[in-house]
Amino acid sequence: MPISWPPASIPNEFGIFTLSLGNATHHKLLPRLEAAAKAGYKWIDLFDECWAGYLEEHGLPGDQLWEPTPENLRIARKLGDLIKSLGMRIACTQPLRAIEGIKDPAERRASLELVAKRFPFMRAFDTDLVFLCASIRTDSGVTFDLKTVARDLAEMGDMAKAYAEADGGPMLRIGYEGLSWATRNTWSSTWEVVRMANRPNVGLIIDAFNVLAVEFADPYNPAGHGRIYPTAEESTDVLCSSLASLVASVPGDRIFFFQVGDAERVNPETFRPPTDPAVPALLPWSRGHRLFPFEGHRGGYMPVHLVAAAVLATGYEGPISLEVFNNSLNVPGRDVAVSHAERGITGLRKLAEAVPRVPAFWQRGLHAMRQGRL
Repeated sequence: MPISWPPASIPNEFGIFTLSLGNATHHKLLPRLEAAAKAGYKWIDLFDECWAGYLEEHGLPGDQLWEPTPENLRIARKLGDLIKSLGMRIACTQPLRAIEGIKDPAERRASLELVAKRFPFMRAFDTDLVFLCASIRTDSGVTFDLKTVARDLAEMGDMAKAYAEADGGPMLRIGYEGLSWATRNTWSSTWEVVRMANRPNVGLIIDAFNVLAVEFADPYNPAGHGRIYPTAEESTDVLCSSLASLVASVPGDRIFFFQVGDAERVNPETFRPPTDPAVPALLPWSRGHRLFPFEGHRGGYMPVHLVAAAVLATGYEGPISLEVFNNSLNVPGRDVAVSHAERGITGLRKLAEAVPRVPAFWQRGLHAMRQGRL
């Protein structure tokens, strides 16, 4: 059930993606974590690349990051304890990629085993959530048939449940996220899979950037305003119509994780789509030009606060976590982690202040229906 609106305050704790503090090539994980703790974050979203780099710092092969060897698990426990000592917790590990919809039985089984390999590490990290991004494969070896993909998620949920029951620990959860350049690229198309999988430990991951990149933004629009529609009013109306459906149809406890991020309005005359057909059109924008919320002075322009308001209106109680990729994270320098941690926490605080001021736009349809206009 949607919560009463506006909320008196936003109780959700703040988190950040490890890559949003600097990449593993130029930045060791410990200084990034220390910068996050000092800035006031409570949750860490652990990226595979950053975990691999941490293993390599300890003399272990990063390309075997999910092999549950005694040494790998020892380092995983060390990392989990380190993050706790800084006053934070690991919210999740990510991403699982290209797992669902595989037709060949042997290949499908191998992909599901990649999921199962994470379970011992989740215990070592003391986290209960792993999530997969919707597959971007388009070859003939995969299908996006709803029943097939839902069956795969249900099986992952059952595997996670069996592992938890066997070791007696807390339930392990599987989250499913739509990518803005995947076939399932909207919250609604991923929610229908989660709903049909029908497992309490399989839930939805919502990323505000990925929602907005499909339902609000078009960085390549030749008009240069960065939106799908000519006016901000029309663009906002279309977005809010979708978000109203989210509030009406998705229970807050079925949203397992919420990520936020804006992106830069780019110049379509100089920022061109990739010429390689294998590279999704939105990928360069996503990987190089995301921003923290309310960074209009850096070119941010998307209404992240509307997505956040809708998600919180569902009753979602988990972390609000930043996921920002930007070229500024790919440069060396000791101040990168500190500056990005501070920018991010500033954006989250502004977001928490803005959300209660958002009108309950998701109630318009219900009101109109009650008045006999729909």
